[in-house]
Amino acid sequence: MSIYVGNLSYDVTKEDLNEVFTDYGQVKRVHIPTDRQTGRMRGFAFVEMNSDDQEEKAIAELDGAEWMDRTLKVNKAKDKEPRSSFRGGGNRDRY
Repeated sequence: MSIYVGNLSYDVTKEDLNEVFTDYGQVKRVHIPTDRQTGRMRGFAFVEMNSDDQEEKAIAELDGAEWMDRTLKVNKAKDKEPRSSFRGGGNRDRY
């Protein structure tokens, strides 16, 4: 399982998140996605911990908590859905 952490300050670092989540167990990995064009953090991150029990405890304790002047959104990360190569544009076969 992986934990989604949303509504993060743009100033947060991997070390900051590691420090917070270490209170709930051993952190295996922290990933902070960045915008491709600007390189700026996107306001969310993913945290993986050693066990599901540790992750469940962290989610229960941190969801809705105030941190760095933000109210955190913390939940189980959803699997990434495959991107469709079709971008839409409506029905082009109109009469």
